[in-house]
Amino acid sequence: MKKFLLFISILAITGCTSKEEFILFNKASSQKNIELNNIQFEYKIRPHDRVSVTVYKHPELGTAGINSLQEERGILVNSHGDVRLPLIRKIHLAGLTQTEAEVALINAFATYLKEPDVQMEVLDKKAYVIGEVKNPGEFKLVNEQITLLQLLAKAGDLTNAANRQSILIMKPMGENRVKTRIINLTDVNSLRTANLMIRPNDIVYVTPNNIRAFNNNIDEISPIVNLISNALTPFLTIKLLTD
Repeated sequence: MKKFLLFISILAITGCTSKEEFILFNKASSQKNIELNNIQFEYKIRPHDRVSVTVYKHPELGTAGINSLQEERGILVNSHGDVRLPLIRKIHLAGLTQTEAEVALINAFATYLKEPDVQMEVLDKKAYVIGEVKNPGEFKLVNEQITLLQLLAKAGDLTNAANRQSILIMKPMGENRVKTRIINLTDVNSLRTANLMIRPNDIVYVTPNNIRAFNNNIDEISPIVNLISNALTPFLTIKLLTD
């Protein structure tokens, strides 16, 4: 019984702190969300992305020449953000948009070619859906972005156990920072809210409803409660002794 009360107390504490960390889109903020969705967005290349490079009139200098004997398209950006290509050897692309990377490649090839024409494309831009959807997984973003409703439709829609008032969206912001937002699909302005744009590397987590969460996790949280209880025991003992 004491462990259960401890668990309830922990939930209450974490519940209070989460309100400060998450942004809840409601009626008051829906117009602001629409304005944010109209901001122009262009993906920046990251280490471990796979990119395709085409040098017109010189296909052997692009990734097609490198992958002529392989089924997989493109070339991998290494952990330092570089790619290696014929003629220009190593070039740094991480942190550049697709447009900026094309300019950098054109300038690099211009040392050896007259008026090079280069096209570059990031091949593996994806978003992820987990939790209470029928088909969780990763989904390719052909146009760099997709609305939340469209992405949930690709994931087969929500399950009956989904909490429609708590769709958590995690957006990587660089430098190990993640911006989190909670979307309420039962709000009066849910259709507007659901038009929030999902972009590469975003994670959509559809949380379970209270009954499903309680039934599934009560056994799983028992070891966690024991661990927290054991960790807090010395501090509780000290407090009791000082009192």
